[in-house]
Order: sequence, then structure tokens, then C-alpha cells
Amino acid sequence: MKDTRKIATRLPGVAWAVAMGLGLAGGPGATAQARETVAVARDYPAGMIIIKHSERRLYLMLGEGRAIRYPVAIGAGGRAWRGLAHIDGKHVRPDWAPPREVKRHNPKLPDLIPGGSPRNPMGERALTLDRSEIAIHGTTQAMRRSIGTAASFGCIRMFNEDVVDLYDRVSVGTPVMAVP
Repeated sequence: MKDTRKIATRLPGVAWAVAMGLGLAGGPGATAQARETVAVARDYPAGMIIIKHSERRLYLMLGEGRAIRYPVAIGAGGRAWRGLAHIDGKHVRPDWAPPREVKRHNPKLPDLIPGGSPRNPMGERALTLDRSEIAIHGTTQAMRRSIGTAASFGCIRMFNEDVVDLYDRVSVGTPVMAVP
């Protein structure tokens, strides 16, 4: 398990809308329900993560037609990626450096927000993917209202308590499939 604090240099462009937690964008989001174990119609392999954009839900497949379903925020405005990726890093309270696009929208942002700061939009955990600048990560308190919406520039945003739960259940190499 890789437990790296600084992913700022590795993820310089992680989601403009990660900055929603800093008050840069957004609006009221739909009320999202807590994680739950559910029956699923299609049986993907146990351990696989499925992100269903249309539902704004992430499923961790348990096998035998069951999954843990988590509410998420997905990419907005055509930024929701599709296809297969794999987790390539696991990070606890990572530092965050705003991508250039975010800095253009809010030049007053600091160059680095330390991990654990209540203003750090990566939250308690981040699972980086083998796609450029994409992660499944937590939230700030202000970002919680975005869960259940299309709000990011591609990252998958989760409640902190849910990303901690997911982090503890997956490994580097876990496949992640994003579908419409």
C-alpha cells in the first residue's frame, strides 16, 4: 500500500471543480444517500469498481450479484471520463496544488494546500488512477453538497467517510470502469 502525502506534483491538473470546496464554483446539489449494500443486475468481477455516470453512483462489486453503492460527484460539462482504468496510488490526506486552470479562475489560491487542511479539496483519502490527473477522492465540508451531481473536471468525488471506507477495501491495481 502506497501512503504518500504529496501528490500535488503528480496531480497538478486534478479537477478544476475540486476547487468547488474552496467556493470557486458550484451550487446546491441533490441530496445524496449514504453507502449501502445492494443487489445488482450485472455481475462484474468481485473487487471491481464501476462508476455509473447516469446514476452518479460508484459500485464496489462484491460478487454474487451484490455491491456496495456509494453516492459520488462526477465530471461536469463533458468531462466525465469513460472506459477502464486502474488504481495506481493510494494516498492519505494528500497535499493539493491547484491546477493552472483552477489558478486562472481563482488566482488568490495558495500554491499548495497541505493535507489535513479543512480547505484541502482532496479530503481524507485519494485513489489515483492510471489516467492523466484523475482521482477518486474525498471532500471538504463545503463540497459535500456536490455529491450526487456532475460537478468536477473529471475526478470522482466522495464523502470523506465513504472514500475512507473504499480506500480500506481496495488495492493498487483494482480495475475501475466508468460507464454512462
